[in-house]
Amino acid sequence: MNNIITSGRRKQSIAKATLKEGKGIVKINNVLLNFYTPEFARLKIMEPLILAGDVASKVDIDVTVKGGGIITQADAVRLAIGRAMVEYMPKLKEVYLNYDRQLLVADIRVKESAKPNHHGQARAKTQTSYR
Repeated sequence: MNNIITSGRRKQSIAKATLKEGKGIVKINNVLLNFYTPEFARLKIMEPLILAGDVASKVDIDVTVKGGGIITQADAVRLAIGRAMVEYMPKLKEVYLNYDRQLLVADIRVKESAKPNHHGQARAKTQTSYR
């Protein structure tokens, strides 16, 4: 079996996942998933693996993620892993879609860019005085 390479994005975070047959080892930036912190991000990343059941124990997944914050990185990793698992076993697609669509479809919302002369805010107006 060839390696499966997928990517996931969320805001400024970009994750690239490489899936190959193995013993169920998951690494994120060369850190084992069991030691990934914070715990909330770890649990978020584990969702596609838990839903896959025993299929997850037959593959090794190596993820590289950069940019953004901790939670957006976790969302990007989750998306990349979900896409890789579906490519490896297409039956999982329906399971993932029924559980949470964000496991396969990217959430494209990003922060609105700030406008010039608006005090650094996207929609703030300059204060005016009429007297």
